[in-house]
Amino acid sequence: RETMSDEAARQAMDVAEEAREAEWKHPSFGAGIFGGDLDLSLILPFPVPTKEDRAEGDAFLAELSAFLEEKVDGEKNDIEGRLPEEVLAGLKELGCFGMKIPKEYGGLGLSQVNYNRAIGLVASRCASAAVWLSAHQSIGVPQPLKIFGTEEQKKKYLPRLAKGAVSAFALTEPGVGSDPARMKTTATPTEDGKGYILEGEKLWCTNGPDAEIIVVMARMAGPEEEGRKRPRITAFIVETAWEGFEVVHRCEFMGIRAISNGLIRFNRVFVPRENILWEIGKGLKLALITLNTGRLTLPAACGAAARTALVYAREWSKKRVQWGYPIGKHDAIAGLLAKMSARCYAMDAVTYYTSVLADRGGADIRLEAAMAKLFASEESYWVADTALQIRGGRGYETSRSLRGRGEEDPPVERIVRDLRINRIIEGSTEIMHLFIAREALDPHMKAAGALANPRSSSGQKLRSFIRAGFHYALWYPARFIPPLLPELADVPDPLYEHALYAEAESRALARRIFYSLVRFGPKLEKRQRVLFRFVDVGTLIFAMLATIGRALSEPPERRSAAIQLADIFCRDARRRIAATYADARDNSDTLEYSFAQDLLDGKAPFLEEDILP
Repeated sequence: RETMSDEAARQAMDVAEEAREAEWKHPSFGAGIFGGDLDLSLILPFPVPTKEDRAEGDAFLAELSAFLEEKVDGEKNDIEGRLPEEVLAGLKELGCFGMKIPKEYGGLGLSQVNYNRAIGLVASRCASAAVWLSAHQSIGVPQPLKIFGTEEQKKKYLPRLAKGAVSAFALTEPGVGSDPARMKTTATPTEDGKGYILEGEKLWCTNGPDAEIIVVMARMAGPEEEGRKRPRITAFIVETAWEGFEVVHRCEFMGIRAISNGLIRFNRVFVPRENILWEIGKGLKLALITLNTGRLTLPAACGAAARTALVYAREWSKKRVQWGYPIGKHDAIAGLLAKMSARCYAMDAVTYYTSVLADRGGADIRLEAAMAKLFASEESYWVADTALQIRGGRGYETSRSLRGRGEEDPPVERIVRDLRINRIIEGSTEIMHLFIAREALDPHMKAAGALANPRSSSGQKLRSFIRAGFHYALWYPARFIPPLLPELADVPDPLYEHALYAEAESRALARRIFYSLVRFGPKLEKRQRVLFRFVDVGTLIFAMLATIGRALSEPPERRSAAIQLADIFCRDARRRIAATYADARDNSDTLEYSFAQDLLDGKAPFLEEDILP
């Protein structure tokens, strides 16, 4: 018998399940990693954009770079907590708010690759400015409007957005984070049927306090919703000039201090029926599909910020002398510099690969985009934190303080502060693990889903058992058979060995996932750390193969160094995979969970003695 908490959790799962894309209509390299049936032809040879697209991006980045150097002061923006109007105006004039908007609607129509390059360039100068642009285009109105909007909606709003009408995306609420089943904002149909009345609040709405146009998620309310077990969440295009829209509070943060973010309120805001985006009840699915490509901006910005931190660490390691030598000559620091460089290269590889696929079409990148976000947000923070460590006290000291006493003033501590948010926004590290795990388990859910569902009837479980038996009788033995790999014919050592390892480890990962399904059954969904380890391994396999592919695609003058970087990264990744499996074999998951419940119940009060929280 389910408790109220169990029922709430079940409803939340049902809402999330209803919103996800149920079918895999195109090939997915990421799905192959977790399924143990890698198609290396999807990544070798490594996909690259056309020369024409590269030239278009180079031309725009040159113009943008000149503007950033002359007009954008990331340190000043951080201190003052705002982006100057002249900077916003300049970005609008350059067309930066229309980078992803098609040319026929007044935008620049840049490819995903060039858009990411531009966002990375901005992020290397001022993370807050990059957030203004990405919140507007990656998850704001332009992206879902391009995908799901009617022609009338596109003609009405895209030209305004391309010219610089700032947009935002409103989903999170004060009492609701990643659990949309508890959403409180409602859309009630008017009696005349001409539209809906929005009521509610949205929190942490980036660009919201300064936006002109917002995509708002709301649950339908009214007679047609009575008796429904799951809320029908719908997306609406809302203009902030409409009566009843209110900015309640502007939020302040640890990093990215010059962004516009706040608590906004809808006090009986009337929204015309024609401003429904896509269809009634498809708001969450719209958000998830939008994020498949929208998430790619974040790893692009992370990678650029990490490479900026690497520059500061490299320069300091050449200048700083300790015990008779520059610190970069000491083994401990040299090892860190090499790992930082390799991880930066790997971040760029996974982002570049997924972005090219997004431009080409014909591939399902939901897993690749999610893994790119997870990987880059974690790795970039490690790189920046390591750069801070290498610079020591000068890394921890603010740029303004360094400059005030006459030293060079690289903003390493600001980079660390700015990067920290990326492990939280657009799906926290924990939520990304769960999202990837669910998608990775999809073939198993289709083969034996009823067996893992405690609400399945006996008849459903029997039919599922028979179907699963036939499926796994063929599937399981195949995960022990190494396939022919013609894609590796021209891969040189040592990358050849790493590629073979990645393929074999993919099959081993698929088997381990299967073992866990058999061992835990329906309880696997609550063994989150078991799932997280699988995701971590799969993400590292993805990063290894993307890095290998990227290195082999480099021009001759860069290939030698790129192969070295790929080799260093793959060796490091293999050690991390081994450590993850060691943790899976010997851990204290159950003990830790038990103690955490005791802690929540106040059974360890001595931990809080002699402090003043």
